[in-house]
Amino acid sequence: MTVRVRYAPSPTGIPHVGNIRTALYDWLFARHEDGAFVLRIEDTDQARLVPGALEKIYESLRWLGLDWDEGPDIGGPYAPYCQSERLERYHRYARQAIEASHAYECFCSPERLDQVRAEQQARKQPPRYDRLCRDLSDAEREAKRAEGVTPVVRFRTPDSGTTGYHDLVRDDVEFDNATIDDFVMLKSDGFPTAHLAHVVDDHLMEITHVLRGDEWVSSTPRQILLYQALGWTPPQFAHLSVILGADKSKLSKRHGAVSVLDYRDQGFLPEAMLNFLGLLGWSLDDHTVLISRRQFVEHFSLERLVKNPAVFDLEKLTWMNGVYLRELPEERLATLIADRLEAGLPPSATRPVDRETVRRLAPLVRERIKRLDEVSGMVEGFFTDELPYTAAGLLGKRFRDDASGAHDALRRAKERLDGLAPWEHEALEAAMRSLADDLSLKAGDLFMLLRVAITGRPISPPLFESMALLGRQRCLRRLDEALGRLAGVIA
Repeated sequence: MTVRVRYAPSPTGIPHVGNIRTALYDWLFARHEDGAFVLRIEDTDQARLVPGALEKIYESLRWLGLDWDEGPDIGGPYAPYCQSERLERYHRYARQAIEASHAYECFCSPERLDQVRAEQQARKQPPRYDRLCRDLSDAEREAKRAEGVTPVVRFRTPDSGTTGYHDLVRDDVEFDNATIDDFVMLKSDGFPTAHLAHVVDDHLMEITHVLRGDEWVSSTPRQILLYQALGWTPPQFAHLSVILGADKSKLSKRHGAVSVLDYRDQGFLPEAMLNFLGLLGWSLDDHTVLISRRQFVEHFSLERLVKNPAVFDLEKLTWMNGVYLRELPEERLATLIADRLEAGLPPSATRPVDRETVRRLAPLVRERIKRLDEVSGMVEGFFTDELPYTAAGLLGKRFRDDASGAHDALRRAKERLDGLAPWEHEALEAAMRSLADDLSLKAGDLFMLLRVAITGRPISPPLFESMALLGRQRCLRRLDEALGRLAGVIA
């Protein structure tokens, strides 16, 4: 059997991290088994479609490197791959189910259904269809049509017995048929519900395994009943573990439940995001945390999926991203930083950014960043002379009540640096350490004062390497500017 899996998002928004985790597991399983990864777009809920969402789905998958073998944009042997283009198939099998007495037409209005649900809730009963139209005569159905009522098609769920299946994550699952209502298969607008569309498309596209979120567990018996009614063998199901926030509550935006494109924009690397998502419900062993794409493909198996909830730990993702950033080849790191600076530097910065400066900066910031969006603020002083600090920011905690002392320290630093040779970081550090001793200052206090004056930030690449890169004249000019700001405070 050739493994065939499908990722079937709805273009009703940008896919969130849980949705993309499903795509990742589908892709890993297909690649491990040398099978097919199918992209199918479930766009039957026409009222909720969001313009541009389909393009964002493509963009999310491509950013993570999840290539698909069949799909709307590339075609394949089971095209079309958008459900809105497959309506004739759903109508055909809905008619087949009606003819075999496994389904029936329902003419109840939305207002009547709302009333039935309200009455059931008042009696503390679970809301469900009361089957009014289940056994209408041919004459009654024709009368409804003559009134201009467009019916939906409902499945005729058995009154008794059980429906079960073997879940590759949750083992055997079984539901009493009495708890399953006569669900809608085909809506009055001619579009199928997910139950019918999933079953028809998964069968016709020869899908062998369905991996999806645990919210689909209770829907699966409905689909099993549809498979049985149509005389088809269902695929194997694996319902993935729920993802919780760090506080063990349901994952939401406050935990970081945003799209992977948001993480991209925040400066996370695709390889770090892939590694992190891959471990939200699967593990290689009980200790391995950093796993490459190649290792994931090599070792991925459904047997190692876990049913216990996974925790989305943003701190862990950030740490992991820092590890991957530190391991990047210098050329790629420099390219990523340059791209980030083009977008993130203030308007006063010269563009295009100087690539040689970026190349020299890359090794200086490598150990100091965990996300690429931290770079612009850290290094903007290398690309603009309009530094954003205030006099209070320059003084910091150490010199907050001693502006005169800070002014004197900077004046003495400028005097000592003015004739320093060579202008290299070793000589610069030695000179400033000596000055700190002469001023009876802690070296760290003097260095922080110099850092803000010269780079504009309390956090920057290493101070003396930064000074060497900026050059003598720019550093001295910035010291003059800082002295001027402090003079205004002292006066």
